[in-house]
Amino acid sequence: MEITAALVKKLRDKTGAGMMACKKALQEKGGDLEAAAILLREQGIAAAAKRATKPTGQGVVGVYVHGDGKIGVLVEINCETDFVARNTDFRKFVKDVAMQICSASPLYVSREDVPADLIESERAIYRTQAASTGKPEKVLEKIADGKMEKFYERVCLLEQPFNQDDSIKIQDYVNQLIAKTGENIRIRRFVRFQLGEELEQ
Repeated sequence: MEITAALVKKLRDKTGAGMMACKKALQEKGGDLEAAAILLREQGIAAAAKRATKPTGQGVVGVYVHGDGKIGVLVEINCETDFVARNTDFRKFVKDVAMQICSASPLYVSREDVPADLIESERAIYRTQAASTGKPEKVLEKIADGKMEKFYERVCLLEQPFNQDDSIKIQDYVNQLIAKTGENIRIRRFVRFQLGEELEQ
């Protein structure tokens, strides 16, 4: 099958990967758009794992203020070099992440940041809820596990579906940028301000 420029562009728009990477993935998957997209996601995960230990001493602090001025976000996102920190793809990513925080109100960057006592109390609530259904004991943990995954998706930025493309999570978006820039990218921290809301100390 001929890999047209239009097909390559369609895959690029869908995944954010580079033109050459898109063309190669389409060639490898015989022009199958969905299979090529999955391949690029897998490659992004592999690239992210390979770069995960690289130090991230550069980056930017992004700022986003919602149109009416009632919600504001500060987010620090790190990369390896100043060159990437000034890159338009990186800057767009920072803005997208700040807008995600504004609209989806995560509490933590990743599940590793969630306090252990909060995890325990949430799991206990879900186990109690599951027990009230009268289901067998062996099923209760699976129900609690499923509800915990939903909890992480709600409160952890990296686990949230990307609000501009809910077929991927924020972690997938990070992985795509790592694959595209060839650098480790890390969302380090954020704070979300809402008018009249008390900040937790």
